[in-house]
Amino acid sequence: MSEESKNKKRWYIVHTYSGHENKVKKNLEKRIEYLNLTDRIFRIEVPQKTITKVKDGKKQDREEKIFPGYVLVEMIMDDEAWYIVRHTAGVTKFVGTSKKPIPAKESEIKKILHRSQSQPKEIKIDVSVGDKVRIVSGPFADFVGDITEVYPDKSKIRASVSIFGRETPVELEYNQIQKV
Repeated sequence: MSEESKNKKRWYIVHTYSGHENKVKKNLEKRIEYLNLTDRIFRIEVPQKTITKVKDGKKQDREEKIFPGYVLVEMIMDDEAWYIVRHTAGVTKFVGTSKKPIPAKESEIKKILHRSQSQPKEIKIDVSVGDKVRIVSGPFADFVGDITEVYPDKSKIRASVSIFGRETPVELEYNQIQKV
């Protein structure tokens, strides 16, 4: 590959039908291989993060898209590569003007890819103020309390627990509780 063509390798953002991001990625990867375009279309990414949801005391991990409806494509933009990507099932358009796709800034792409790879797991739980919870770990294990506050941004709750006949407020992480 010449130095000149290396300079043209850029990231582009492709708009897809919502929920079709992974299908677009698979279809595009198959087309690239079948049409031997690996020298012009290099990487396809669907930025995702892992969400841990606690339901009925069971943890469930699932992937959640950071930018639903968008796929990142690293490619050398020419008419044939544009045509192949644009006419892949599920793709609606490139981000940019109707005539010319605009490459994304390298710094933005690095942030997006870093965010999807190194993000700590986010935990979601189906509890709200007034719910009863059993504490499953920590110094208050096996106690039952009433939720008084929920802090979803911190993955914590505050509950009122009866200790020695007295209501005591305790702050707990989502993974320390189980809905009763």
